Amino acid sequence: MIEPALSALDALFDPIRLAALFAGMLVGMVFGMLPGLGGVAAVSILLPFVYYLDDYSGLAMLLGAISVVYTADTITSVLLGAPGSPASAPTAIEGHALAKKGEAGRALGVGFLASMVGGLVGAAVLFFAIPIAGPIVLMLGTPELFMFALVGLFFASSMIGKDLAKGLAAACLGVLLGVVGPAQAAADFRFTFGQVYLLDGFSLTIVALGLFGVAEVISMLAAGGSISHERMKVTKWGDGFHDFWKSRWLVLRASIIGVFGGFVPAVGASASTWVAYGHAIRSTKDKTKFGKGEIRGIAASEGANNATVISDLVPTLLFSVPGGPAAAIFLGALFSFGYYPGPRMITQNPDLMFLIVWSVALTSIVGAALCFAVTPMLARLTRIPFAIIAAPLILIMVIGAYQSTSTMGDIFMLFLLGGLGWLMKHGGWPRAPALVGFVLAGPMEQYFWLTNQIHGWSWLTRPGVLIIGSIIFIPFLLSAYRWVRAHGQETALQVPVETDEDDAGTPQASKGVALVLAAIATVLFLYALWELFSFNPASRLMPALTIVPGLPLALWLLVRGVREFNNDFERDARELWILVALVAYAFVVWAIGLSIPTGLLIAWMLLAKAKMRLWTSLIYGGVVFAIIRVLFELLRGDAPVGALIPLS
Repeated sequence: MIEPALSALDALFDPIRLAALFAGMLVGMVFGMLPGLGGVAAVSILLPFVYYLDDYSGLAMLLGAISVVYTADTITSVLLGAPGSPASAPTAIEGHALAKKGEAGRALGVGFLASMVGGLVGAAVLFFAIPIAGPIVLMLGTPELFMFALVGLFFASSMIGKDLAKGLAAACLGVLLGVVGPAQAAADFRFTFGQVYLLDGFSLTIVALGLFGVAEVISMLAAGGSISHERMKVTKWGDGFHDFWKSRWLVLRASIIGVFGGFVPAVGASASTWVAYGHAIRSTKDKTKFGKGEIRGIAASEGANNATVISDLVPTLLFSVPGGPAAAIFLGALFSFGYYPGPRMITQNPDLMFLIVWSVALTSIVGAALCFAVTPMLARLTRIPFAIIAAPLILIMVIGAYQSTSTMGDIFMLFLLGGLGWLMKHGGWPRAPALVGFVLAGPMEQYFWLTNQIHGWSWLTRPGVLIIGSIIFIPFLLSAYRWVRAHGQETALQVPVETDEDDAGTPQASKGVALVLAAIATVLFLYALWELFSFNPASRLMPALTIVPGLPLALWLLVRGVREFNNDFERDARELWILVALVAYAFVVWAIGLSIPTGLLIAWMLLAKAKMRLWTSLIYGGVVFAIIRVLFELLRGDAPVGALIPLS
C-alpha cells in the first residue's frame, strides 16, 4: 500500500498535473460561489477540456473542482444568504444571520476550517477503504454489481426530493436517455429517429450542462438585479479560529456522519448535512440560537458536506455506482480514459486510486487557504448584476457542448436538454436521478446482459443479490407502511397551507409545469414501447427494464397532475421567455454562424438584463467575445458556420 501511495504522490507533483489540479480548484471555487450551480456545473464545464490532457492530469483537474465546491459555497451562503448548493442551506440560515450582525468573518472562518477538516477526513477514509474493500469487491459477480447499480439508482430517486414517484420517473427518464444510440449487446441503434447525430448517443457533457447549468442560469437571469443588495464587511477572523477550536469535536463527528452518508450511493451531501445539523442541535444545551446565528450549526453542516462529497467517490470507484451527480460525471470521465472502477481498477491501477486521495487532501487545504484570501475582496463585489456573469457563462457552456461532435446538433441539444432541466426543476422532478440514470445506463445494461447470459434468471436467488436487494425493498416497504398510516390519520381539519416557497427557501413545484412534464414523459415512454419491438431481443433488455416502471409512473403522474392542475404558469413566464431566447440564439447561430448572434446575445444580457452603460458594455462584451473566440482556437475546433449565410 505504501509504495503505490508514494508513487501516486510523486506523479501528482508533476508541474503540469499540479497546474491542472489547481486550475480545476479555481473553477470549482468560482462555481461554488454561484448560487444554484455548484459541483455539477463545475465538472461539466471542465469535462471537454480534460480530454486534451493525460489521464492523471485530466482526472486531477476534475478532482480539484469537486473538492472545493462546498468550501467555496460557504462564501455565498454567509454573505448573500443564498445557498450555493442545497447542502449549504443550514450554513445560509446560521451564517447569514451572523453576517447581518457584523460577524461574517467569524462564520466564514468556522465554515472554511470545518470544510477543510471534512475534506481531509473523507480523503483519509478513502485511503484506508482501498485495501480493505478490494478483496470484498473481488468476491462480487455481475449479478451483485448490477444490483449495486440498481440500489444506487433507487437511492438517487428516493432520497433526493420529496416525491418518490417523481424521483423514480426521473431516474427512468435518465436511463432512457442513456440507451439512445448503439446497443451494448447487439448491432442495433436505438431511438435515433433516423438522425446521424444520435448514432453515438448523447454526450455526458451536454446532458450535465443542459439539465443543471442552463436551467439554473435561466432562473438566476430571470430574477434580475444584483446578486446582493448590500455590501458585507468581513472582519474578526480570529473569532472564527477560536470558535472552530471550541467546536472541533463536533466538526469531527459531523465529518464522520458525512462520510457514512457518502458511502450510501446517491444519498449525497443534502441528506447527511441535515443529519449533522440535527446532531448539532441535539448536542447543544441552549437550542434557542439555532436559526438566529448559531456557530455550531455552521461547523456541523460544513464538516458533513465536504466529507460527503469525497466519500461519494468510494461507491463510485469500488462499485461503479456514483454517489451523486458530480461523481456520476467523474465516473463517465474514468470510462472515457479507459478505467473501469471495481476489481480491475483496484488490482491494476492502485496508483490512480491514491492519486485521487492525494488530490483531494491537497485541494482541501489549499482551497480553504485561498477562500480566506479572496473573501474580503469578494465581499465588496456582491452587488454585481448576475447578468454580467451569465453572459460568459452561457457561452462557455456552448463551447463545452460544441466540443462533443463539433456540429450544430450539440448546441441544439444543449438548450433542448436545458429546457428539460428547467421543466424538471419547476415541475418538482429531481434532476440528480436523471443524470445518475444516464451514466449508469451503459454499465447496467452490460451487467444485466452478462448476468442473464451466464446465470439465466437463477441469479435472482443468489445470496448476495438478495442481501443487496433488501436495501431497496425493506425501506420501500417501511415507507409504504408509514404512508398508509399517515393518510389513515388525516382528518378534514388538517388543511395544508400553501406558500410560494418551501422550508428550504426554494420555489414550490408548479402544478402546471408538472402536468406538462408528465405528459411529455408519457409520450416518450409510449414511443419507446412502440419502438422496442423493432429491436433485436438482446437490445430490448435495458429499454424494457426502463419502460416497465417508467410508463406506469408517468401515467400516474399525468393523472395526478390533471386532478391537481391550476393555472400557475404566470410566475414561470419570465424564465420561459429567457429559455425561448436561448433556443432562438441556437437557431440564428445555425442560420448565420456564431459571431453576430453571440454579439447580440452579449449585448442583450449586458444592456437589457444587467443595465450596463453603453461604453462599459462594449468594452466588457468585446473582452468576453474575444475570449470565446480564443477558446475555440485553443480547443482546435472551428466555430459554427451558418447554413443559410456561411459566416462563422
